[in-house]
Formats: sequence, C-alpha cells, structure tokens
Amino acid sequence: MNESSERNIITISAEKIILKEGDTDYDMYKILKGHVELYSCYGTEYESLLGIIGPGACFGEFGLLLHKPAPYTAIAYSDIIVYKVSEEKIGEFIRDNQTNVLQMMKSMANSMMTMQTHINQLNEELDEKNKINKRIVGRNKEMLKRYIYNV
Repeated sequence: MNESSERNIITISAEKIILKEGDTDYDMYKILKGHVELYSCYGTEYESLLGIIGPGACFGEFGLLLHKPAPYTAIAYSDIIVYKVSEEKIGEFIRDNQTNVLQMMKSMANSMMTMQTHINQLNEELDEKNKINKRIVGRNKEMLKRYIYNV
C-alpha cells in the first residue's frame, strides 16, 4: 500500500455508527479487521438486522456508486479497521481489489433482495389490514342501515 492508501485506513470503535440509513455518504468501506452489523430501520420498532459482515466485505457501495442515500445503517460490531474508498480512489481500488468488485455486486444484489422481501411483507400486512378495515366498514354500514330504518 502506498502512503495515500495508508491515510485511508481508519480504526473505528465498537458500537459506533459508521453509516446511517438515509444519510448521503459517498464513501465506501472495505473491512480489514473486525465485523460490522447492517440494519434496516435502525432504532425504530421496525428495526431489522440485515446481516453481519467481516474482513474483506465492503459496505457503503450505494453512496459511492449511485450517489444515493444509504439504504441501511452500518454499526461497528467490534473494534474495526476499514479502508475508506472515495470516488477519486475507486479506480485504484478496483484495480487493486478485483475480487471485491464481484463481492460488491453480490452485496448490492443481496441488499436489494432483502429490501424486496421487506416490501413484500409490508404489502401483505397492508392487504390484511385493508381486508379487516373493509369488514369493519361493512359492519358499520349494516348497523347504520338497521338504525336508520328502525327509527
């Protein structure tokens, strides 16, 4: 690693939020040591652990590659050491870490599949609640009809 690369190596303490869902952070991180938890809806009643990733894995690729807000929250599970990749350094990173490009693509695909599963679950819950609401409205209409005609 050259001197420029060494400046991009960062140590992060356990339990520190590295990337927060919805924030715009255009850097990607490659884990060199330790583990990172990835959450959807972190800190809410809908919080869901998407996974725990370790050495060699990357996160933050959505911001770097798409300039979109983070789709998940990343928290240091243990003390970690990461290599921070900025847009200016992505070419160098791809050249020096070709195996990580495939891993990044798999990670993004996995994140999309997990999010689609969550969307499907939410749609099922909404459908069920709509069915219940329709039954309630139907019963209320019947009660109103009986009340109106019996008065």
